[in-house]
Amino acid sequence: MKFVDEAAIYVRAGKGGNGCLSFWREKFVAKGGPDGGDGGDGGSILLEADAALNTLIDYRFTRRYQAENGEGGRGRNCTGAKGSDLVLKVPVGTTAIDEDTGEVLGDLTHEGQQLKVAQGGFHGLGNTRFKSSTNRAPRQTTNGTEGEERNLKLEMKVLADVGLLGLPNAGKSTFIRSVSSAKPKVADYPFTTLVPNLGVVKVKAHQSFVVADIPGIIEGAAGGAGLGIRFLKHLVRNRILLHLVDMAPWDDVSPAEAAQIAVNELYQFSAKLGDRERWLILNKVDMVPEDELEERCQSVIDALNWSGPVYKISAISGEGTQTLTLDLMSRLEEKRNLLEVSQDARDEEEAIRLQIDQEGRETIEAYRAAKRAESHAAREDDDDFDDDDYDVDVEYVR
Repeated sequence: MKFVDEAAIYVRAGKGGNGCLSFWREKFVAKGGPDGGDGGDGGSILLEADAALNTLIDYRFTRRYQAENGEGGRGRNCTGAKGSDLVLKVPVGTTAIDEDTGEVLGDLTHEGQQLKVAQGGFHGLGNTRFKSSTNRAPRQTTNGTEGEERNLKLEMKVLADVGLLGLPNAGKSTFIRSVSSAKPKVADYPFTTLVPNLGVVKVKAHQSFVVADIPGIIEGAAGGAGLGIRFLKHLVRNRILLHLVDMAPWDDVSPAEAAQIAVNELYQFSAKLGDRERWLILNKVDMVPEDELEERCQSVIDALNWSGPVYKISAISGEGTQTLTLDLMSRLEEKRNLLEVSQDARDEEEAIRLQIDQEGRETIEAYRAAKRAESHAAREDDDDFDDDDYDVDVEYVR
């Protein structure tokens, strides 16, 4: 199945039914009076979070959605039927954005949550509504209003407590396999991870957290290189980032240089995301000679001018992972408790997330604008230009 985390759709709510112009006609009843009923409201369009979904691929094939129109009113004061609402199922973690205005309409962050994205039209009034002591036979009605229509952009971001950051082959997928039951692909070549993977880490009874692994980033990721530009946004909702550094790299990039590349790309994508709580995880320490280990670890700490938590682990053997997961659980519980009791903390968290969202979206849009400019330049220079050669909206196959 293709992993699709963005989709553009058009939605149109139903039109309200028109009011009815009618007079009561019955044998032996003289001047029966007005009896035109109101129309029915048009159906609205809502998004609903569904935990059973993990991709927006359905919205790549069907892009136009319209709710049912309301029925017109009828005689004998009969009101027209209301149009049925149209409910579109989306994965948990989906954000709805109005493409024309850039307005963020809302987030769907938990199962069953609904968000109205297009309001149905209001019903028209029948002539019964206009009768009065001075207007005994009104011939006035109103038409139903049009339903809202929007061009929507749907963005899905995986929901996880902890996010993994690092270059390809840093051991992120191996780490998830070590601490959870998830089984992402692991191999001895870069970019084995092409889509985000989630794993549930069970620390104790009734104590667990979710960790997310995104495809590795490389130098220039924030500018579109590799897969990073597409997936860095999935770190937005994470409360803690784990920065994994390969202490026994397979190429000529030293651990200190690799750590700096990842941090630089993170800040270029979103400065606010770079300021999120981040722990330094020095991985594959079992593959480093003992007489070199301390020097290599210190070189990474010095290169980053690091003062936060540092853990030395081996994801493949499990060395140090238990201590790390226990400390993560304690820190996450502390954060959850604070958010439960403090409205100020919740407001601050929401403001930070919205800012990261905005900065990340601006970075991605700037990249796409640059690609479009390249496409136009290529079209002018090449008479045989083919649009398919410059498709910037890449889908990766799982």
